[in-house]
Parts: sequence; structure tokens; C-alpha cells
Amino acid sequence: MGRFLPPDHSKGDDDTIGGYQAVHERPAAFEGSDGLSYSVEIDVDDTGDARGPVGAYLVFVRWGKGDPIITGHLETGFLVRAATEADARAQLGAMSLAEAKATLDAEIARRSGRA
Repeated sequence: MGRFLPPDHSKGDDDTIGGYQAVHERPAAFEGSDGLSYSVEIDVDDTGDARGPVGAYLVFVRWGKGDPIITGHLETGFLVRAATEADARAQLGAMSLAEAKATLDAEIARRSGRA
């Protein structure tokens, strides 16, 4: 069951990925260029590179039409490399929602062979 939580704008800038998550206590969501709904999360992994051992990337979860069912996902490559997980998440969390949407649409185009 869903619940309404009023946004708390003291927690950040809701025009960024990380700020939106903090302010609204849920991930940002977009309609992709394919007409499907996606929510976005930041994930991190080991890069194997001593100069930037932690990489952060975006995971776009694709939702079914009309149903709250996950039907797939898209992932970017590493968009940020940092010394720590916290730094990597913070750096990628500063990405604007507009840039995240453009990244989603580019990934949709790339995966469909239109890029």
C-alpha cells in the first residue's frame, strides 16, 4: 500500500538524482523515449582501477504498462569514478534530472540500435 509523504525540500535539490531521492524519499521516474516508465537508482561497483577504485552508474528500472511490475532494466557504464563509495554516490547524485533523462533516452536508443 502506498503512502503520501510530503516533500522535505530542506533535504536537497530535487532537480538532481540524489536530491530528488532525499526530498521525496523515492527514486525519480521518467517516461523513456520508448514510451515506457522507468525509475532511476545509483549503484556502485569496484572498477579495478587504483586511481578511481569505486565506480558509480545508473540503473533504470523499466515498469510494465499499467502494472507495478518490473519488466526489465537498463544500466549505464561507470559515469563517475571516485576513491570511496560515498564520494561516487555523491558525485553521481549531483547529476540533474534532465541529464539523467537524456542518459536514459541515449541508452534506449543505443540498445535498440538507433544510436
